[in-house]
Amino acid sequence: MKITKITSHVLSYKMPELLGYSQQYYDKRTAHLVEVETDEGITGWGECFGPGTVAIANKTIVEQVIQPLILGHSPLDRDVLWHKVYNLLRDHGQKGMPLQALSGVDIALWDIAGKVAGMPLHTLIGGKHRDEIPVYGYGMMLRPEPVESLCARFEDEAAAIKDMGFVATKMKIGRGPKDDARLAQAVRRGVGDDFRFMADANHAYTTSDAFYVGRALEELDAYWFEEPIAPEDYQGYAELRAGLKVNIAGGEAEFNRWGWQQLLASRGLSIAQPEVCALGGISEYLRVLALCHAHFTPVINHVWGSAIAVATNMHLLAAMPPLPGGLFPWEPMLEFDTTDNKFRDELLEEPLNIHAQVKGNKGKITVPQGNGLGVEPDRAFIKHYAIS
Repeated sequence: MKITKITSHVLSYKMPELLGYSQQYYDKRTAHLVEVETDEGITGWGECFGPGTVAIANKTIVEQVIQPLILGHSPLDRDVLWHKVYNLLRDHGQKGMPLQALSGVDIALWDIAGKVAGMPLHTLIGGKHRDEIPVYGYGMMLRPEPVESLCARFEDEAAAIKDMGFVATKMKIGRGPKDDARLAQAVRRGVGDDFRFMADANHAYTTSDAFYVGRALEELDAYWFEEPIAPEDYQGYAELRAGLKVNIAGGEAEFNRWGWQQLLASRGLSIAQPEVCALGGISEYLRVLALCHAHFTPVINHVWGSAIAVATNMHLLAAMPPLPGGLFPWEPMLEFDTTDNKFRDELLEEPLNIHAQVKGNKGKITVPQGNGLGVEPDRAFIKHYAIS
């Protein structure tokens, strides 16, 4: 079996409303799917992290840089191909877009391997530790409006997410320390005293401002404070973790095993959040997961993107060993964006139906059982939304 073609499908549509986080507002949804074809008619699908023009840049890397390096090779030589590509691109970037592009290709190769072996991804990488996965719903996105109206919106939306059946919820913050404290109070009112909520700053703060927000979150019994400061500031993360009671989460902007080794060694994370569609794909994710467990740091994957990314993470979370284990082990959760996302809800020939599963199964979902990722995109849907 040989690789005969690699195609990037960049999809986009205009969203029904303007949404935002601490870095920007946006009104378009983008997805970057990677299709790897073989001479035996078996096709694999993957996904690259990165919206908008980043996806366009990654398409060029996938098709014009990575494809020539691996055409004609066996798609089953995943580790060989990963290191060939990484070593030849090392001089041009050990992090960022080259790794995002490689991630999508690597995920597609694992999809092919599962189809060849006749087994789902979670079986291919060692089996399921759990049949069902708890799901948390994130929402409460920032909008360009006064904090008073945003607080009212956040309170109502948090209550609605709880009513949908999710086991927890996550809000966006980053407007400023005092505004964020008010927004977090609104979310706590919306979900009540006994429901888990988290806050994501998308690296908006200096360490001193992050301490202010973190103490406000402590008073509200938030479960974690996500990406409070710049991802490069390992020492700052360690200071926050040592000085705050709220869990410090992060890692979605970290890449490959070497970056993760430094981050974990700094002891700055209570919860690690690797992004499989960015850090180097499933091959590198498994190495990073082993590093996290070697540093006794529990993992809740960062999940953003289409149904391909969601399905990939469902398998990875099912196959994740418990840490530390026992009769009542600490369990990972699947991150689920509750805002409008056609590329998650309508992309597949057979939809994942996350909303319905969550509502009908006490906040949990079952893992796909088909070979490889266990999902197949609708080609007519891809053609309709393709921009590149």
